[in-house]
Amino acid sequence: MNFIKTEIDGVIIVEPRVFTDARGYFFESYNAAEFEKNGIPNIFVQDNQSMSSYGVVRGLHCQTGIHAQAKLVRVLHGTVLDVAVDVRKNSPTFGKYVAVELSADNKRQLFIPRGFLHGFSVLSDTAVFAYKCDNLYAPHSEFGIRFDDPDIGVDWRVPADKIIVSDKDKIAKGLKDVPDNGL
Repeated sequence: MNFIKTEIDGVIIVEPRVFTDARGYFFESYNAAEFEKNGIPNIFVQDNQSMSSYGVVRGLHCQTGIHAQAKLVRVLHGTVLDVAVDVRKNSPTFGKYVAVELSADNKRQLFIPRGFLHGFSVLSDTAVFAYKCDNLYAPHSEFGIRFDDPDIGVDWRVPADKIIVSDKDKIAKGLKDVPDNGL
């Protein structure tokens, strides 16, 4: 595996070694020893999967306090633009984001540490998205920021009239509302 550091400390692109032949392909998507050797010692305790259509934007979400989560995300079918926004209050990159195209074709993964909002937009007709979390889901500690917050300025690569978001995401807060309680 190839571990690529991004411009924000802790956010890492993971490129697997893919072996192809006449039967198809094989790759190792996770190896705890390799991840630890490359600065990701997290122990994952929950796997999630979603399917979405073109134009769907899921996010920007995180969990706060003792329920904060690190994530290892990837796409099983289709293509997404995956986004991690630094909301660690004392970070020199607070409010900055990393955006990476993940697809079934490129097989890239993105590691997102605790203290980051996460979201993605679907760029293909459909996408199946899967991710590992290092903490269990706790609905009472959810926090979200609007996907279109101008203080962040994410270009989701979907025309505004084609974006589909949940009712919850339409009323999410702004970057100025990030709590000080241990993101």
